[in-house]
Formats: sequence, structure tokens, C-alpha cells
Amino acid sequence: MDEFKKEIRDEISLLLAEKRTSLAMLRTAIAIFTLPLSVFTILIATSKFYDAAESILLLTPLIIICSLLIIIGIYLIFRSFNKIRKIDINIKKLEKK
Repeated sequence: MDEFKKEIRDEISLLLAEKRTSLAMLRTAIAIFTLPLSVFTILIATSKFYDAAESILLLTPLIIICSLLIIIGIYLIFRSFNKIRKIDINIKKLEKK
């Protein structure tokens, strides 16, 4: 019986380690998501110092890159939330044993 409890504790410990990894991925995803928002904030704040029509060759790649970063950030956020939810479900199943 003690060996069975030890196995369950080890599995829960492993799941908690996976959860910490998913939380770290969530933290990184939030940083990736907020980076383009910071760039756009700076561009808006300094917009009176440049003309967007004249700088379109510089702004277009920047907007594309920022859009991709936002999409990647959203994807990683949803992925980490799903993993965390699945891990919590598995932990609850193991606690019932």
C-alpha cells in the first residue's frame, strides 16, 4: 500500500513539474504577446514626429512581424491553458485513487 501511495505521489510530482513548465510557457507567451503592443504604443506616441505615408516601407514589415508575434503569443497562451487544465484533471484523478 505504501508503494502504491509513493507511486501516486511521484506521478503527482511529475505532473506538477509539467504544470510549472506550462506556466513558464504561459509567462513567455504573455511576454511575446505584449511586445508588439509596446511597439505600437511607442509608434503611436511618437507619430507626430514622422509621416506614416513616407515611412510605409519601414512600417509594413514591422506591422507584419508584430502581427505574427501576436498570433504566436495567442496560440501559446491557449496551448498552455489547455495543458494546465489537462494536468489539473489528471491530478484530480490521481488524488481520487
